[in-house]
Amino acid sequence: MKELEEKLGYHFKNQSYLKTALTHSSYANEAKVPGGSNERLEFLGDSILGVVVADYLFKNYSDLPEGDLTKKRAALVCEKACCGFSKQLDVGKYLLLSHGEQNSGGRTRSSILADAFESIIAAIYIDGGMEEAREFILRFVLPLLQTAKPKTFKDYKTALQEIIQQNPEEHLEYVLTGESGPDHDKHFTVEVHLNSNVIGKGGGRSKKEAEQQAAREAMELMGY
Repeated sequence: MKELEEKLGYHFKNQSYLKTALTHSSYANEAKVPGGSNERLEFLGDSILGVVVADYLFKNYSDLPEGDLTKKRAALVCEKACCGFSKQLDVGKYLLLSHGEQNSGGRTRSSILADAFESIIAAIYIDGGMEEAREFILRFVLPLLQTAKPKTFKDYKTALQEIIQQNPEEHLEYVLTGESGPDHDKHFTVEVHLNSNVIGKGGGRSKKEAEQQAAREAMELMGY
């Protein structure tokens, strides 16, 4: 843990937060960990990451319209970006995974690494407050902001949302319709609904990936 803390540039007052952030659901279920997995921390960290990035872009890119800000934010908070941040820290080395997850390549799986990065953000926030979390996030986001090109990341959800927003009365919703497989090899299926109509379906090894694939299919069917 000390080695990872050096890489994070943050030392925890309560080490249990960091341990939980590194605990995958497969390990938590296999070892019956009292504190559970990092899923709740990932939920919180995802929101904190979004707020910090949005706040920075709003304050430092005052000339950009809402659509361009949305695209920049999407490039900085997507699974591919968060996975890259985790790899910079070598987070995979420290993850607590079940035997099955380890044997199937869990330490290098993008969805697991991305979720772990978001969980670490939440752990830092809970342990040290918002400013510590902000400083940690921007250390990774700012270099990527300088190099990321608009086409580097394809965020189908954002693109679909922008299309639908042209008609304010329309409502998009992503619905989880299936979840199968063991913890180390999950598969999720998602439908994207426009009002009450299914306009796309997708699948993937994470809910985020399935949602992206559903949005991609919807755009293709709409001719984009």
